[in-house]
Amino acid sequence: MADIARLVEVIEPEANALGFDLVRVRIFGKSEVGDDEIALQIMAENPATGQLLLDDCAALSHRISDRFDMLESAGETLIEEAYRLEVSSPGIDRPLTRPKDYAAWAGHEVKVNLENPVEGNRKGLHGELVGIEGDMVTVEDKKSGRVSFPLSDIRSARLILTDKLIAATRPLDTSGADDILEEQED
Repeated sequence: MADIARLVEVIEPEANALGFDLVRVRIFGKSEVGDDEIALQIMAENPATGQLLLDDCAALSHRISDRFDMLESAGETLIEEAYRLEVSSPGIDRPLTRPKDYAAWAGHEVKVNLENPVEGNRKGLHGELVGIEGDMVTVEDKKSGRVSFPLSDIRSARLILTDKLIAATRPLDTSGADDILEEQED
């Protein structure tokens, strides 16, 4: 499998050059995507909006592909096997991957999976994100009450789709949405 740290090292400057923040770089194995090739998933956002438009995704995808091609021409292959490049916005039920995510989305419902169990011997938490202080994240878990744990103990975390989250997150651009709906009706 490819070195994620090296991939981030190559991809992040490309995202930053377009004015975007890198949210996550992840590789999904063949069995995870049910395909003949692995998937390299890149999530990025415009820091002003927390979203990417379709044209932004295309621009970032082209820029990353060009950079990978340049490195390969110079003798460095970042991913040895065939892969599919997926560039997207983090979406409304976005993953929380950076300290600033835990501050920005405080007050919203989250699911968190931990490396090490916390109070009540639990690794899975579901409740309201209270926030982050230093490197400690706090969640008001539905079963265990208020629980704090180090950011470094988080295996994965994401927002849960709720009416409150929908109200806090508005799409920037819905152009083309009618075309998609018309295609689905045909």
